[in-house]
Amino acid sequence: MMGIQLSIDDFGTGYSSMAQLHKLPFSEIKIDQSFVALADTDDEARAIIDTTIMLGHRLGMTVVAEGVETESVLGILASLKCDIAQGFLLGRPQPAADVLNGIDSPERETLAPRPVASK
Repeated sequence: MMGIQLSIDDFGTGYSSMAQLHKLPFSEIKIDQSFVALADTDDEARAIIDTTIMLGHRLGMTVVAEGVETESVLGILASLKCDIAQGFLLGRPQPAADVLNGIDSPERETLAPRPVASK
């Protein structure tokens, strides 16, 4: 193995369907932000998130929630045992040069998604 990992981006929308899980050896599912944004207000969106997390974990995958913008949503994701959160709550997009310059700084944790909960 060459250390290459594949991620299904925007899972649950467009061509990112469950049928894709059998085509390539994916190691990560990224839950689309359209579901994540509604996690604290929409029971159906929360059920989709919960089911996607369970599916990903049962298949041995890491699950990432995209578009986390509030502490409330982050708390829900943690309670559902989501592995990683990414979004404006945790850090804004930055130019590559700024990211590379900050690699050795104490603020390094804000440069990449942080784990929501342990598996």
